[in-house]
Amino acid sequence: MKSSVDLYRLMPLPLRGIDPSRLAARREELGLTCEALAKRVGVSARMIFFYEEGRHTPTPQRLRRLAAALDCGVDVLTGAARGQETLVDLRYTAGLTLERVAELLRDSAAGRELRVSASKISELESGRPVRGRYWREPEMTGRLVAPLAKAYRVPVRMVVDAWMRTRPGEPAPVVAPQRKPEASGMAALATWRSLNERQRVYLGEIMREDRMRETEMWMRRVQRLPVEKAAQWRALPLALQAPPSVVGYTRLQERLRGREVHDPGAGPTIHALERRGLVVVTEDSVEHPAVGTVGRVLVEITRRGRAAAREGLGEPRDPGPAAHLLSEWLWGVVARVAAAEPAGLEDDGLAGRSLFFIGVGYRGRTGGRPSRGLVDSVPVMAPGGTHVVEYRWRLTPLGRRHVAEFLHVYRELYSHIDTAGLDRLAAGEP
Repeated sequence: MKSSVDLYRLMPLPLRGIDPSRLAARREELGLTCEALAKRVGVSARMIFFYEEGRHTPTPQRLRRLAAALDCGVDVLTGAARGQETLVDLRYTAGLTLERVAELLRDSAAGRELRVSASKISELESGRPVRGRYWREPEMTGRLVAPLAKAYRVPVRMVVDAWMRTRPGEPAPVVAPQRKPEASGMAALATWRSLNERQRVYLGEIMREDRMRETEMWMRRVQRLPVEKAAQWRALPLALQAPPSVVGYTRLQERLRGREVHDPGAGPTIHALERRGLVVVTEDSVEHPAVGTVGRVLVEITRRGRAAAREGLGEPRDPGPAAHLLSEWLWGVVARVAAAEPAGLEDDGLAGRSLFFIGVGYRGRTGGRPSRGLVDSVPVMAPGGTHVVEYRWRLTPLGRRHVAEFLHVYRELYSHIDTAGLDRLAAGEP
C-alpha cells in the first residue's frame, strides 16, 4: 500500500489559475450577467460567481469555453503576457487536461520511449525534475517537441520557447533541423535536367566557387578579420572587361577553363542561366595595377540555382534551420539588442515589423501567434527612482538564454552578421 507521501508525489500540480478580476471585468465590459455567461459556457451562475470570487478554478476545457464566450484569448483571463507563455499556458490555451496530453504524446515514438504520463507532464510544467530514463537528455526530449506542438496546435518554436521559460536551469531540448519537402528536390532536379551540358558545368562551378568563398569568409571571421556583407561577397568576380593577356583570368574563369567550357566575358551561357533565374549578373569597376580602372562582371548563384546544382550533382541537401531558430532578419535584430547589453538599445533603435515577432506583448496580426518575447522595452529610472528617464530595449531572460544556447548555430547559419561581442552572453556573463 502506497504511503500518503508517495500518493502526493504522483498527484498533478494544482490547475492553472485565472485572474478573477479579469474575468469579471471582461464579463461586465460585454454587459453580461453571471446568468447569461453561465448559459453560454454551460455551467451554473453559481459557478461563474465562484470563479469571479477565486473560490474555484476552471478546468482547461472550461477555461477555453469561457474565453470563447467572452470573445477573448485565454491569456486575457489568466493574465499571461503575450510572448511569455509557459508550457502550462500552452496546454490551457489548447483546452487539454494533463491526462489528454499524455494520451496524445503516447501516440508518438518519443512519447512511448519517455513513458509519458500525466504526472510526468505535471512535473515538466512545474520545472521539477521529471522522473524516468532519458528525461535529462536534450536530444531525447527534443523529439517530444514536435508531438507537443501538434497537441497544442502551435508552432514548434512556441513549445521550445515555453519549455525554456518553464525550465530555465536546464539545457534547451535539441530539435532536429527541418527536412525540406521532397517535391522541392524533384523540381530542382527537373530544372537541372533541362540544362544543356555546358550550362550544367557553368552552374556547378559557380556553386563550388560560392562555397569556397563562404569558407573563406568563415575563416576570416574566426581570425577576427573584417568580413563583407553576404550581398557583397556572394557576388563572384566572373570576368574583367579587358584583354586577358593584360589582366589575366579570375578564379572562376580558371575553373571554367579547366573544364574547357570558358566563354569570353559574361558569354551566352551565363546569360542563359540568368534568364532561367539560376544566377544574377551585375557589373561594377575595380582598380587593376596594369590598366587602372576596369569594368568587372559579377555573378551570384540564386537559391533556385544552388538547389538545381546540388540535386543534379547528387550532393546532399542542406537541411533547413530548425523550426525554433530565427530568420536571418530577426537574428540580426536580436544580435543588435544583445550587443547593446547591459545598457540596452535606444527606444527608437527598433522599429518596423520585427517587434511583432520578438517583442513582449506583441502579436503579428489579429488572431495570429504571440511574439516570441525575446526583447522587451524596459524603463530606465532617474536617480532615486523618482521618474522614468527613458525606455530601452533589452533581452528578456528567454532572449538571453536563446542567444546563449544557439549563438554557435547562428554563427554558422548567418556568418555575415556581426556577433563578435556576444560571447559573454554565451558564457552567462551580464
